[in-house]
Amino acid sequence: MNHALHWQKSTFSGGGEGNTCVEVASGPGSLHLRESESPEIELTTTNTPIAHLIRTVKAGAFSHPRG
Repeated sequence: MNHALHWQKSTFSGGGEGNTCVEVASGPGSLHLRESESPEIELTTTNTPIAHLIRTVKAGAFSHPRG
């Protein structure tokens, strides 16, 4: 069965017109991400890895020390 995805723009997209944003959609057991400039290219993942990524980012694992 083919499920149509409902794409939503990121709130950090600047709100302008055109193709300047990240879009997200959820499907049955999956999460889809794409860049609006190249909508034919999608990153598809499941909840577990994306939840791990969000926890890691919130914990500051990708922060650079300020000097």
